[in-house]
Amino acid sequence: MVFYFTSHDVSVTPPEKYTIYMGLDKFENEDLIKWGFPEDVWFHVDKLSSAHVYIRMPKGKTIDEIPEEVLTDCAQLVKANSIQGNKMNNISVVYTPWANLKKTADMDVGQVGFHSDKEVKTTKVEKRKNEIINRLNKTKQELFPDLREQREERDREDREVAKEHMREQRKKEKEEEKRRKEEAALRDYSTLLTEDKMKSNRECISDEDDFM
Repeated sequence: MVFYFTSHDVSVTPPEKYTIYMGLDKFENEDLIKWGFPEDVWFHVDKLSSAHVYIRMPKGKTIDEIPEEVLTDCAQLVKANSIQGNKMNNISVVYTPWANLKKTADMDVGQVGFHSDKEVKTTKVEKRKNEIINRLNKTKQELFPDLREQREERDREDREVAKEHMREQRKKEKEEEKRRKEEAALRDYSTLLTEDKMKSNRECISDEDDFM
């Protein structure tokens, strides 16, 4: 089971919707780690056990473009779903792109590391804000998605976009090649028509005697 929540960037009009999600338990987290999307960003309470929370960013947007209110929603949701962290004030929440998550065979179920610590960011959470948690819980959905199929479908769509881009690129290249050839042909024709290469009829005198 995966829990889905909806957050909004209210700094734009109309507000932009963001999907936040987390697994039911550490076993579900394994699948989330494995089948995440490249545009996903992962959140966790630093140095404490907590839920693995993800936000699915719109394609083309990076971790640095998470709206402030949406970032706060993610951090609050992580804190509220940490047994220890939920009871503490002034905790740190770490977050990083999904692609930076590192999973090795010797790690326990649900455990994860990082490929690069430089890509891990931190945000502070002073205290739990119930008004935020209550708002997010009103959007909560409990679903049973096929995470692998979702990822494979996303990758298929990306491949189709890449193929279409390649087809458009080849079409432009052919059109450009055709244009260059036409321009080259025009230049050759213009060269043939220059004055120093043209003769009048009077200049074209026959060597043969006039029989008239």
